[in-house]
Amino acid sequence: MLWVKAIHVIFVVSWFASLLYLPRLFVYHCEVSDEAGHARFATMERKLYGMGLIAMLGTWAFGLWLLMLEPAFLHSGWLHAKLGLVLLLSGYQGWLKAGVRKFAARQNTRSQRFWRFANEVPALFLVAIVILVVVKPF
Repeated sequence: MLWVKAIHVIFVVSWFASLLYLPRLFVYHCEVSDEAGHARFATMERKLYGMGLIAMLGTWAFGLWLLMLEPAFLHSGWLHAKLGLVLLLSGYQGWLKAGVRKFAARQNTRSQRFWRFANEVPALFLVAIVILVVVKPF
């Protein structure tokens, strides 16, 4: 069980790294005006999104494996809240995919300021999820 938990945490850390960095790339991409810079950022965003998607899938796979090993957790309120937040984060991951596509097609209509705020969303989720898992408040 400890190996499964360790691998789950590794995937979680990798997923959050991508969730925190991709909107930051969008901020920098907003500043680019030349074609070479646009192509470079579009490539970086696409690759980072792909790595983040793999990390998200690994997070889910090893998290579900942990639940199979410890099904009693399914009766815990903190786990229900955590899973709700993880579902929302998975939706956020999909929303970022739309951003990747829009930047690649040069159709982004959002400002740097917008993407700076979007960059904070995963950090708030991270704080809440860690508190739920470690403190188990309910």
